[in-house]
Amino acid sequence: MPTLVGMLRLLATSDLHAHAFGWDYHADRPQAGLGLSDLAHMIDLARAECPNTLLLDNGDFLQGSPLGDWAAEQGEDVPHPMISAMNALGYDAATLGNHEFSHGLPLLRRAMADAHFPFVSANLQPVDDGPFAQRSILIDRDLTDGKGKSRPIRIGITGIAPPQTVIWEAGQIDGQIVASDAVPAATEAVSALRRAGADIVILLAHTGMGSARLEQGMENVALPLARLAGADAMILGHTHLVFPDPATVAPGGDGPHLHGKPAVMPGFFGSHLGQIDMTLRHDGSHWSLSGTKADLLPARPVSEPHLGLESVCGAAHQAARTWLGTRIGQTDVHLHSYFSRIAPCNIMRLVAAAEARHVRQSLTGTSLADLPILSATAPFRAGGRGGVANFTDIPQGPLELRHAVDIYPFPNSIVALLLTGEELGDWLERAAIQFATLDPAQPDRPLVNTDSPSFDFDLIAGLSFQFDLTKPPRFDARGQCINPDAHRIRDLTFGGNQITPADRFILATNSYRAAGSGGFPGCQPDRILLDDKTSTRSALISYLTSDEGSTAPAAYDWSFAPVGASATFDTAATAEPLLPSISALRPELLDGAAPGYRRFRLHL
Repeated sequence: MPTLVGMLRLLATSDLHAHAFGWDYHADRPQAGLGLSDLAHMIDLARAECPNTLLLDNGDFLQGSPLGDWAAEQGEDVPHPMISAMNALGYDAATLGNHEFSHGLPLLRRAMADAHFPFVSANLQPVDDGPFAQRSILIDRDLTDGKGKSRPIRIGITGIAPPQTVIWEAGQIDGQIVASDAVPAATEAVSALRRAGADIVILLAHTGMGSARLEQGMENVALPLARLAGADAMILGHTHLVFPDPATVAPGGDGPHLHGKPAVMPGFFGSHLGQIDMTLRHDGSHWSLSGTKADLLPARPVSEPHLGLESVCGAAHQAARTWLGTRIGQTDVHLHSYFSRIAPCNIMRLVAAAEARHVRQSLTGTSLADLPILSATAPFRAGGRGGVANFTDIPQGPLELRHAVDIYPFPNSIVALLLTGEELGDWLERAAIQFATLDPAQPDRPLVNTDSPSFDFDLIAGLSFQFDLTKPPRFDARGQCINPDAHRIRDLTFGGNQITPADRFILATNSYRAAGSGGFPGCQPDRILLDDKTSTRSALISYLTSDEGSTAPAAYDWSFAPVGASATFDTAATAEPLLPSISALRPELLDGAAPGYRRFRLHL
C-alpha cells in the first residue's frame, strides 16, 4: 500500500499570566501587541489554514495581571475569565505552571473544574486522591491524509513544571502537592503514552533552556528534556523568552529544533503564538513523523475585538477596571522604579514601611516586641524580561487600587523571621549578586547582570551600608557560597552602630522569600515568628489608608562605595527627566540602548 501524507498543526501559548486582553490595568489604557485577544484572531486564521490543529497552553495562565487578581477576589462564585477565554477559543489541553498555585488550591481546582479541556502534569501531583491534573492524556482524532481520507490518529500529551514550585508557592500549597524531577517524570510519562498506542507525543514543558548538563532538581531543563524525554515536539516557557529567535543562542540547539526535536517558546502575556507543523506518513496501519517546521508568530494588534472573547470576558474586564479604580490614599512623593536597581527607591521604602507596621502591630505586647524590626523588599516592575513597559511610574497625588497592584503585583503574604547580624549581612551579599564586578581599568561594563531578576535584589530597610563592587559576589543564584573571602557589603550599621554577628533582629519579608526561594539565609521554618497569611498588598493598602501612609519614610540608606570605575545602565526613556534623583552617580547619556530605552554611563 502506498505511503500517504497528512499534516498536524500545533498552536501554543505560554505564560499568558491572566492577560485575556491587551490592556495595561496599571495605567488603565490599551496595550497593543499583548493579550490572548490579539492572538485569538491569529488562532482562527491558523486553524482555517490547517483543519487538523491542536491548541495548547504551556502554563502560568491564571495569575499575573490585575484581571487575575480581580478573579481571585471574587472567590468560587464567578467563573475565572481566563478559563472562560480558553474555553471560548477551544483549547485542547494545558499544563500547569508554577503560578497556577499562586492564588491557592481551591481557586485552581475550581478553574480546572470549569475548563472544557484537560490539564496534564507529570511531576506535580496531589498528596491525596482529590481531583487534579492527569499525568498525561491521549487524544483520539481523525487526520486527513493526502488522498482526502480520514484516518484515526492517537496523540499523547504530557507536561512538567519546575519542581521548585512547591517551594515558591509553599504558603498556598501547604504540603498538599508533591513535586518530582522534571526529566525522569517526563521520560516515564512519554514512555507510558507510547505503550498506550500514541502515534505522536507532545511535551508541554513549563521550563526554560538552562544548562545542557542534567542535574537533579534543575529548574530549567529544556535541553536535557529534548535529549532524553523522547517526545516528538516540545512547547517551552516559564522564562518569558522566545524560541526560535535569531537573537537566542541555545547551547545544543539546531535552529528551530533542540536535539532534533521541534520546539517553540512563545514569550509571555500573549506576545507570541507558537506554531509547529508536523508532517506525518501513514503506512496503512499507523502514523509516523516524517518532518516538522517550528515557527514563532509575533502578536498582530487588531482594531476589532474578538467577539468570542468579548462575549465571555468583556464583563469581567470592565468589572476589574472598576475595582481597580477604588481610591485608597495619597502619595506626596513621585513613586517610580526606573532606578530601583541602582539607587534607594521610594516604592521599596513604602512597601518596607507597610511590612514593618504590620509586624510591629502584630507583635505588640509579646516578648519579641523589643527587638528591632527591619523589612526586606525588592523591586518587581523594573524592566528586565518584562520589557520597556514593565516599570512603575505613579505621580504625586491620589492613589487608587490599581497603583497598589502596580507597586506589589504578587499575591505574597507577610512573614517575620528572627535573624542574626551575620545573616543580615549575608542576605545583602546574596542580593548583591545582581551587580557585575567592576575594575577601574575596564570602564563601562554593564552594571546589572541581565540574568539576575529584579525580584531577587532583596534589600533591607532600616540598615545603612555600601556595595563595594570591586569584590566578586559571595553567593550564587541558589544561595551557595562561592567566594567565602569575598564581601561586597561594607559599613553595615543599624542606628549608627556597627552590626555584630550575634545581634538579633526581626526581619519582615514575604512568603515567597521565607519559603527559601532564592537561597537567602535564615529562611527556615524554625526562624518564623509571624505568619498570619496577611497579604503584603493588603498591608500596603492598610498603610496607605492610615495617617502614616501619605509620605514614604526614608528607610533605605545605601550607596555604592567609590571605587573609581564607570559602568553602564539601561532604563526606560521616560526616566530621563528624573536623572537628578541619581545625580550622585553623575549619569551621562550614551548611544546603544534598545528602542524605548536610554543608556547611561554611571561613575562609581
